[in-house]
Amino acid sequence: MEPKLDVLQLKRFDESIQEFYCNTFSDHVERHHKEILVPHKHDFYLTVLFTKGSGVHEIDFNRYRIEPGAVFFLSPGQSHFWEPSADAEGVIFFHSKAFFDLAFNGRSVEDLPFFDSLFNPPQLVLSTNTDGFASRFNEVLEEYRGDAPFRGEVIRAMLDLLYLQLSRVYLKANDEKIGRVGTDAKHLAQFDQLVEHYYKTEKSAGQYAQRMNMTVRHLNRITRALLNKPTTVLIMERVVLEAKRLLVNTNNSLTDVALALGFEDYAYFSRVFKKYSGLSPSQFAKQYKTAFLR
Repeated sequence: MEPKLDVLQLKRFDESIQEFYCNTFSDHVERHHKEILVPHKHDFYLTVLFTKGSGVHEIDFNRYRIEPGAVFFLSPGQSHFWEPSADAEGVIFFHSKAFFDLAFNGRSVEDLPFFDSLFNPPQLVLSTNTDGFASRFNEVLEEYRGDAPFRGEVIRAMLDLLYLQLSRVYLKANDEKIGRVGTDAKHLAQFDQLVEHYYKTEKSAGQYAQRMNMTVRHLNRITRALLNKPTTVLIMERVVLEAKRLLVNTNNSLTDVALALGFEDYAYFSRVFKKYSGLSPSQFAKQYKTAFLR
């Protein structure tokens, strides 16, 4: 049972360069408002810098402010939608994993701190050098709109430098813990991948520690050190996120949602959901749909 959200694909957009798209935010909204101003997902990586305006960007049921200097990073599969002010402006670009990874031997877009884990914040608010970053985003847009030879190769090089510079600021903003290089970070990335694969059937810290050939105590030390949360909380937050997606984007019963996530006892599922969201499943679904349809 999958959420019935529209999954936008890169080929829906005007790609003068295969597997890459770039535009001003205002023109992007004007051209694609019917698709992007309602909850949706996509099969590509998205980065946007806002230089003007206000509003709200909802990502996986968390609401973030749109403001000058706000940068958002989305990975494939995340659900989101925009509520921008009429004057919201900036530069937005999409690309596939293959587009970025093609240029680098042994490196991947998934190695970047804002893309390497769903546990990491999807927003960065620039407090300094906003104009400098805006210039770099605009250089990518200018290159995309041009017709010079090697456009794809030049854009990949631009993205590499831009992403590395954003990574510096992102790591500093997050106390240089999230996504840092080292053994613990590699273990966290492994844990993240395992949770993504097994969260519907495995919900105990011990199951993941066993798969990683370490003790629960060691795994908890890693998650607390890097994310300030115990292992079990991270597992259940992923479960509850998926429950929210199913509750608001499918017509399945509450019992069916619980079963899809590995809970044979609906009452237990309801208790877990309320513990981590503050609302019962039915209360959440009603509140969210009422707010969105207001």
